[in-house]
Amino acid sequence: MNSMDQLVARYLDTWNETDVVVRRAVIGEIWAEDGVYTDPMAVAEGRDAIDATIAAVQGQFPGFVFSLAGPVDAHHDIARFTWELGPAGGEALVVGFDVAVLTADGRIGRVHGFLDKIPAQV
Repeated sequence: MNSMDQLVARYLDTWNETDVVVRRAVIGEIWAEDGVYTDPMAVAEGRDAIDATIAAVQGQFPGFVFSLAGPVDAHHDIARFTWELGPAGGEALVVGFDVAVLTADGRIGRVHGFLDKIPAQV
């Protein structure tokens, strides 16, 4: 597993981490202080807002798990990957595609998220 694969795995782990203290610590390690997450339903600027967005998604989909749905494709400071969200061992309710752009120090500076499959009522 290369470093980009590991970073993406840790990124997805933050979306699954329900312990606020642990999640905040990992966000502090992997995200730039001024990092920005955007998708069609959210814009989160800075680590606090990213953490709040993750907590909101966990509240909307309690017990669901994010998982990588294919290989990480990366070059230079950019990675793209598909993920799924659903009950552990069950069919994915949400499928998305993210593009992460890293900073010079190897942290996540921006994530551009796209939603390929969403439930009728989100």
